[in-house]
Amino acid sequence: MRIGIDILGGDYAPGATVRGSILAFHELKDRASVVLIGDEKEIASICREENFDPGNFEIVQTSESIGMDEYPAKAFTQKPNASIPLGFKLLKTGKIDGFCSAGNTGAMLVGAIQLVKAVPGVLRPCITAGIPTSAEHPTILLDVGINPDCKPDVLYQYAILGSLYAELVYNVKNPRVSLFNIGKEEEKGNLLTKATYQAMKGTSDFNFIGNIEGTDLFREDIDVIVCDGFVGNTILKSAEAFYTLLLKRRIKDEFFEKFNYENYGGTPILGINAPAIIGHGISGPGAIKNMIIHTTDVVEAKLTEKIKQAFE
Repeated sequence: MRIGIDILGGDYAPGATVRGSILAFHELKDRASVVLIGDEKEIASICREENFDPGNFEIVQTSESIGMDEYPAKAFTQKPNASIPLGFKLLKTGKIDGFCSAGNTGAMLVGAIQLVKAVPGVLRPCITAGIPTSAEHPTILLDVGINPDCKPDVLYQYAILGSLYAELVYNVKNPRVSLFNIGKEEEKGNLLTKATYQAMKGTSDFNFIGNIEGTDLFREDIDVIVCDGFVGNTILKSAEAFYTLLLKRRIKDEFFEKFNYENYGGTPILGINAPAIIGHGISGPGAIKNMIIHTTDVVEAKLTEKIKQAFE
């Protein structure tokens, strides 16, 4: 298995990305080889600083990157040899089995949709976030930002995608799927959630347990939470703000440390034809390592193949 990593993407690249790749190399051992997409001279220099042989990596040379503030679609077209477009080309042609980046999120989505493309039958690919609970695995929240406006059939597909992700990557048997709403009752909500509830009610495609509301977010008996990207992104950013507040107040707690994004590394774009993982822009070496490891987990779980089978 070969995992590609964008070395030039992220606020602390290339230092954090190369060092994170070194950490991943030591942890992965024989599970996968790591392919670095970036400037060979910079990579070699950082490796020397860490007393690490850059020959342990395969390096795909490019010194061009897409900046965080660049317009994604335009930059993707104008910079075909930048690290993110190159990564998706390698992924599309099967030269790598998975690709991850902490770079420009919009460019990652452009590459996913334009080059790798959506699985036939999937209306809109989405991204997830892990909501911490007292269980061994996080609750999967989706969508968290790609699609702020959705229709009931899109949310219905999110439930299928999230259920497969929870089952295959986190080994959750018969994942319990909920619909995020302003109340638990069937008649609560707006037009979207009311219609989605009726579509999900009684389905055999996934284990639907009904509506949940904000006070249920951290329950350990919920495995998947479905919502549109506007709501999901608001929940995610609120959780991040809460964690930041705890750090500022120097409050330390084992459970609240689960809110640290570095522990998760990144999130897959669900519903596309090959594994692509998006990391946080401010990722340090630890988060980069976890992003590479999670990409490996997603490839090993054959998540993409299972999604294709589900939508045939």
